[in-house]
Amino acid sequence: MKFLDVKTDFAFKKVFGSEGSKDILLSFLNSLVLFAGGEVIEDLTIVDPYQIPLIKGMKDTYVDVKAKLSTGTTVIIEMQILNVQGMEQRILYNAAKAYFTQLVQGERYHLLNPVIALTITDFIMFAEMKEYKSTFRLTEKNYLIDYNGDIELIFIELPKFNKTEVELSDITDKWIYFIKNAGSLAYIPETLSLLPELSHAFTIANEAGLTLEEQEAQWKRKDFIMLQKGSIELAEKKGLERGREEGREEGREAGLEEGLEKGILQGKLEVARRLLEKGMSAEEAVELAGVNVDMLTGEK
Repeated sequence: MKFLDVKTDFAFKKVFGSEGSKDILLSFLNSLVLFAGGEVIEDLTIVDPYQIPLIKGMKDTYVDVKAKLSTGTTVIIEMQILNVQGMEQRILYNAAKAYFTQLVQGERYHLLNPVIALTITDFIMFAEMKEYKSTFRLTEKNYLIDYNGDIELIFIELPKFNKTEVELSDITDKWIYFIKNAGSLAYIPETLSLLPELSHAFTIANEAGLTLEEQEAQWKRKDFIMLQKGSIELAEKKGLERGREEGREEGREAGLEEGLEKGILQGKLEVARRLLEKGMSAEEAVELAGVNVDMLTGEK
């Protein structure tokens, strides 16, 4: 058997955000999110992940999976493979947007329900922490008193999770193992097949059950991600080489630093141009490359 790489957004949405994925998402969230009083989610509704702006000029946004829990809480989930500039702000923006757009004009603030933003990354975000899971809330700086628990950010850093199949101790371990390793497995591990929801997830992720259109979409997405990674690595390499060369020509430490900065910027611009050539919009290209549109068009 061959399974989809669940770390790609196409596969992640298919497994966790499809019409028949409710049991999978319920099990996954109950294993990862600690709700007040040890509450267990009994039901949820998977909704359109497109967040429509209610205010003119507000930015349209997508998330990978969005669900409304029976408790009223909204959960937005994203799978991030590349650590691009502005990602932390984007995560916070999406959470805040999901929170305040619940109300229409004239409604009272007490009607607002909590929002949980769950982000799974295929890179390390918080090098100072050893644990693969971290949770952030608004907390008083000195006394660590929660101001309000309505917005919660949860991060899962896959590179920090290194358990083998025999080391999986609970359902949380099994779900993280599935997300990180499904694409490299040739069979369903026995310890994972015993859980009905995980078995269902493997069935959805089985490439044998994909249509030709779905296979093509997954292949294109993986190819695109590889292109992005390769372009970024090449740009960084060229930027460093160019920076060292310019620094040597300047013959001083300040010149080296300035040269490095110029070289890295040129490398990022090269990444953006390559992404544009591949059909990506200018807005997406500059966001992934970490530059602005003015730099790309040569206006600044």
